[in-house]
Amino acid sequence: MDNRIVDLHVHSTESDGTFTPTEVIAEAKKAGLSAIALTDHDTATGIRKAMGAAKEAGIELIPGIELSTAYTFPGKKQEKEIHIVGLYINPDDPELLKMTAEFRECRDKRNEKMIAALQEEGFPITMEALLAANPDSVITRANIARFLYEHGWIKSVSEAFDKYIGDGCRCYVGRFKVSPMEAVSLIKRTGGIAILAHPLLYHLGVEQLQLLIDDLKAVGLDGIEAIYSTYTTGEEQLVKRIAKENDLLISGGSDFHGENKPAIKLGTGRGHLYIPYSVLADIKARAGK
Repeated sequence: MDNRIVDLHVHSTESDGTFTPTEVIAEAKKAGLSAIALTDHDTATGIRKAMGAAKEAGIELIPGIELSTAYTFPGKKQEKEIHIVGLYINPDDPELLKMTAEFRECRDKRNEKMIAALQEEGFPITMEALLAANPDSVITRANIARFLYEHGWIKSVSEAFDKYIGDGCRCYVGRFKVSPMEAVSLIKRTGGIAILAHPLLYHLGVEQLQLLIDDLKAVGLDGIEAIYSTYTTGEEQLVKRIAKENDLLISGGSDFHGENKPAIKLGTGRGHLYIPYSVLADIKARAGK
């Protein structure tokens, strides 16, 4: 019986996690994981940094990325933020490097607008100070929230999202111009496996989720994240059923961010997460690995 466990959705300091790529590997070793996918937001720069440590620790490292996109449903004007995870990508692919650089530039402009909005709310935050506190990282809202918390301007990281920079809040700024279909196509063109990340976090109805899946399948979607830290048993079963009905692979991950999501532990999520190696084996077979 194969008792190996994996985690296929992990973040490092290359985006908005608090563990460096090598520290993530050390944490994976402590957690007894056989394999992890490093899936930083809009960048694959951590992959090369983690390779040596992974080899030394005997951890199978899957090169990955998480792309942030926006989807507009038919007849709707408001965009919905959708995340696409790429597994077995080539981190050195020229097209991927070009596109992710453009994604980060778009994200940077959005961050500047949110910082300005927070300043209007009375927070003495500056872009320069935020960048200095997060060198060589892709700055996300999680970095902003943690900066506010660490400077004592809010009582918790979650307060930043609940009151200021969460979707629809007064300092929130939309930025996404890349569609999830474009993200899936990019991942497929660069040799990867495309996964719809944490579908239940988008709070879509069954019909809306199916519309999204249909559009993504048309451009090569391979799988859906059916095992996830926040899912109940019933929710996990629901997503697995959706995967089966749509002939999609099952993926799973903790969405580990270190101290930026302190309740989420690598490999075990909130304590009950369990992703067997068989999940990765199926994905590897599709990827030809």
